[in-house]
Amino acid sequence: MILANLARAQRTTSLFKHLHITKRTMKIHSIPMRTGTGDNYAYLLVDDKTQDAMIVDPAFDDEVLPVLKDFVNSKRINFKGIINTHHHFDHAGNSEHGNVAILAEYPGLPVIGGVKCHLKTETPSHESTFKVGELVVKALHTPCHTQDSICYYVEDGNDKAVFTGDTLFIGGCGRFFEGNGEEMHHALNVVLAGLPDDTKVYPGHEYTKDNAKFCAHILPNNAAVKKLQDFCEKNKETQGKFTIGDEKKHNVFMMVEDADVKKAAEEHGPKNVHGNGPAQVMEKLRTMKNGFRG
Repeated sequence: MILANLARAQRTTSLFKHLHITKRTMKIHSIPMRTGTGDNYAYLLVDDKTQDAMIVDPAFDDEVLPVLKDFVNSKRINFKGIINTHHHFDHAGNSEHGNVAILAEYPGLPVIGGVKCHLKTETPSHESTFKVGELVVKALHTPCHTQDSICYYVEDGNDKAVFTGDTLFIGGCGRFFEGNGEEMHHALNVVLAGLPDDTKVYPGHEYTKDNAKFCAHILPNNAAVKKLQDFCEKNKETQGKFTIGDEKKHNVFMMVEDADVKKAAEEHGPKNVHGNGPAQVMEKLRTMKNGFRG
């Protein structure tokens, strides 16, 4: 019996020698900003293997710098620069705050973002990549909210994430400040919908509770929308909790070819938008959302 157990133990040890165990190296730390007013998020993207890190959309430095300094001073990260999803002040900052204040504390670092982002040093082309440590980040151009809007997709083994700024929110999308329905349809339902369904979504704002109310207004009997509403009742933060696959089921802006969504847009949307194609449905939904009070 002893010899048999020893033999089994030796076989098990031999088996484990040949196993390749992949350790997760991507970490994402959320930094809520202006909670209760703008409800923004900055994100610290960290490659645990190298400890290299970059900060996404650090607009409000008074809330970002204490967190960033704690990580840097405790030697938990090697801070490598800034990533911006678009140029608006509540993402990239202005002449006094955001990027400029981060660089005043950590000078000489790159700022990767759209062409109008404050102090940007590099604008990546669509589907080009750069690295944060050993993490590969892919830039995805999604013009509409602003013409310089860029989402950033990161994959680490089975773990996938996308930083969507003000293009895609959980259950919603950004206003069309510099674009139109056709552009947002392409951004959401071609570019972002083309990512793996298990990609976790990290948006620029915590607007989910209001977004879910609008989705329920459009699709009152949709089980996925009801599930989203239930989650919002129990949780104040939703970043990283839902995936691209989830958005295809509960986000009406990613369901513009759904028969019920099209019917609601046709019946209750603005009458000056003619047609019922995906771009027109998107335009109608966004106009309806702009005036929605829940």
